[in-house]
Amino acid sequence: MLCQIVLFDGFDPLDVIAPYEVLFAGGIAAPGALKVELVSAEGPREVPSGAGLLSLRAVAALDPQRADLVLVPGAVGPFGDTSGPGATGNEDSIPALLGRALRTGLPALLKEALDRPGLIMTTVCGGSMLLAMAGLIDGRHATTNHLGLDMLDATDVIAVDARVVDDGDLVTAAGVTSGLDLGLYLLERELGPRIAHAVEKLFAHERQGTVWRATGPVPAGF
Repeated sequence: MLCQIVLFDGFDPLDVIAPYEVLFAGGIAAPGALKVELVSAEGPREVPSGAGLLSLRAVAALDPQRADLVLVPGAVGPFGDTSGPGATGNEDSIPALLGRALRTGLPALLKEALDRPGLIMTTVCGGSMLLAMAGLIDGRHATTNHLGLDMLDATDVIAVDARVVDDGDLVTAAGVTSGLDLGLYLLERELGPRIAHAVEKLFAHERQGTVWRATGPVPAGF
């Protein structure tokens, strides 16, 4: 299984690094079963994160026909109002960074990935907002950072306030540290609980929250 983690200008480093390390460790625990690489829509390049934090190197181009699992991070920056030229954090706000990513070749590649049977699309934090803003996950269940749930709900996505939401071939995670939980859940789902447990022990991090799925009875009185 090949996992490609997408980098775009302004990405949130922790959205990338947390699941990368968890999934990479899973590939060590299950030799030959999982490979993880950092990619961009443009191919190999140094990709700057948001807020001037750091850059990471994409080693290849996002390839929807080669990847089995694609992970899209969110952006990092202020949630500033981008409605006016004098708005605080206009150019570096999260909506502005996601908007710039939408004007690259990334949305077309993500659509190709979502259209490919058997490929698993995953997101951390605002990554689901990027997919929603591109109109790629209309009618699907997804989560995002708690600060962006109202924005997600305002799209045609069914927003769920949960740490990890499993909607079949779309698995989304909430705030930045939930990338650890997403990674562990994907290891359990795809490689089995013993692999996930071994990595959980290695990172000394117990997965938080119940993974939400649209199954079972609907709770009454909540």
